[in-house]
Amino acid sequence: MNRTDRLVAMVMQLQGHRVVRAEELAAHFEISVRTVYRDIAALGESGVPICGEAGVGYSLMKGYHLPPVMLTAEEAMALFIGGEMVNQFADASMGVPMKSALAKIRSVLPRDSQDDLDRLSQATAIFRESQLPSGLDQRRLLPIQQAIVARRLLRLTYRARAVETVREVEPLGITYHNAAWYLVAWCRLRQDFRYFKIERMCALEVLNERFAPRPDFSLREHLRVLRESGDKFVARVWFSAEAMERARRESFADIRTEQAARGGFVVEMETFSLEWLAHWLLSFGTEVEALAPAKLRTQVAVVAAAVARRYARK
Repeated sequence: MNRTDRLVAMVMQLQGHRVVRAEELAAHFEISVRTVYRDIAALGESGVPICGEAGVGYSLMKGYHLPPVMLTAEEAMALFIGGEMVNQFADASMGVPMKSALAKIRSVLPRDSQDDLDRLSQATAIFRESQLPSGLDQRRLLPIQQAIVARRLLRLTYRARAVETVREVEPLGITYHNAAWYLVAWCRLRQDFRYFKIERMCALEVLNERFAPRPDFSLREHLRVLRESGDKFVARVWFSAEAMERARRESFADIRTEQAARGGFVVEMETFSLEWLAHWLLSFGTEVEALAPAKLRTQVAVVAAAVARRYARK
């Protein structure tokens, strides 16, 4: 990025944030803090009203905005792909605002870029492998996000292990993994941080009550500590050669080692849940075999037997 482009991008960065520290600008643009100081001075000399306070950061004077910036073809295509992924991996509450945002972006693109997006749309197909349960109200993510931003309490009816409980929680963040969305919140019932799988929410209400911020809480740090401190199980599994590619692609367990064996691969993997791993392995049919620990083999046999009984019913 040349300096002219960087200066414009720096103003856009300031425009998109209330306050930005010099160290943050340096990390974002991969330059030194000294270069940031020179760039800020250059912007000020060119008439951009930047306010700076030692130990706090930089901000644009209220009311100052850059004129609309045209997107490059690459930026427009990246946003289109991002929108398609939102439609597939988020729930229905995000679909409408995303389509509206993309329509506004599309309207300011040159005709050639619009034609490129049409061709890209016809040549793109993104699928997720699981759907939220039918009959479940899928308009969840947007009100949860709004509650997080506004620090409003959530009241939710949550179903786990066939038992429904009503919780009042302080929403702190959302995360997507294991093919599902989760809410991370402080549960007032349990007086602790809790994970709530969004598809298990039977009812959701955003309350007027606001909760105090938790300045010491970091979602990423919380998830990192949770992963490192939780119980972990090491399993050995045989995959056929055909199944191994899928296993590498979609496994949410950490694959540690692979060794060719019996026309396939013996894999050592680390997981947080043998129960989840057993269900996942069964989706491969006869292309997989759980080798160890014995508890995993037993779990796979129990689930397989339950499936067999279901199909044996008249």
